[in-house]
Amino acid sequence: MPLQLSDLDNAIAHWVELAGAQGRLINHSENHTFLFSAPQGEAYCLRVHRPAYQSVANIESELAWLAALHRQTDLLIPEPIAGKDGRLLQRFKTAAGDVLHAVLFHFIPGHEPTPESNLVDLFAVLGRYAAGLHKHVIDWPLPAGFERQAWTADAILDVDGLWGDWRTAPGVTTEVRDVLDRAQLLLRQRLADYGTGADRYGLIHADMRLGNLLVEGDRVSLIDFDDCGFCWFGYDFAAAISFHETHKAVPALKAAWLEAYQVIRPLSTEDIDMLESMVMLRRMALLAWIGSHSETNLAQTHVDGFAEGTVELAQRYLSGAIWP
Repeated sequence: MPLQLSDLDNAIAHWVELAGAQGRLINHSENHTFLFSAPQGEAYCLRVHRPAYQSVANIESELAWLAALHRQTDLLIPEPIAGKDGRLLQRFKTAAGDVLHAVLFHFIPGHEPTPESNLVDLFAVLGRYAAGLHKHVIDWPLPAGFERQAWTADAILDVDGLWGDWRTAPGVTTEVRDVLDRAQLLLRQRLADYGTGADRYGLIHADMRLGNLLVEGDRVSLIDFDDCGFCWFGYDFAAAISFHETHKAVPALKAAWLEAYQVIRPLSTEDIDMLESMVMLRRMALLAWIGSHSETNLAQTHVDGFAEGTVELAQRYLSGAIWP
């Protein structure tokens, strides 16, 4: 059941910015996100973390990367606000006695783009953003104690995957599982052959989908670093087309993303060829996620036909090419 504003009294008390502010729930996915409007006119977003999803060390590592990106790049990303004790991550107890963690961010204006938007131009922006993130990570020494999950083949495809087991997702019949089993075996082999060299694998956003973008005029802000972790750099493209992998516009979006990305960080032919494997890996992750997050609006929006669409993608992958 989603958290209510009444559950947040002890959280609100951690930030002077929230004194007298009015709040409402605006998103419930992995976490709860509340929008607060302060009497002075400022607005803030309070992210309340899902219990047992990310450890304290994981969240603090995400915040450390955000801080470094603010210092060292001009990317438009969330800016967290320290509480009264100087800490970005706060711990509080709900009225029911549950202990949760929360982070407050400055509100970023904008709207979520839709598949009907001018996505070619938007994917050029995403390509630049992804290349900027990856270039930063390659040159950034990780702080002591830095800890984030790794989105490896095993972490996504195994029965105890980070987002659950794709085999138990809605629509995964015996026939569907047979096709996906063959595809995931090929996928594992290609990823193993590709390897995890520093030029192709590192810390990434890992969820650069349309739902994590805010567009305001010419400004595009990238939000929600909650799933950032270690993975192949090409996975950030795959995440950008989340839930729309079979759409006819994807080849054009891929071309725009690649052209913009390579202005900042050139890729090898092997890197580009591996984008299809990244898309297949992401699609399998989303299939597992839909099964393990059936209570969320996002899962309910995409569940119908998602397993069948994943089979279509897998059959193309097994035949040699997802896209013409």
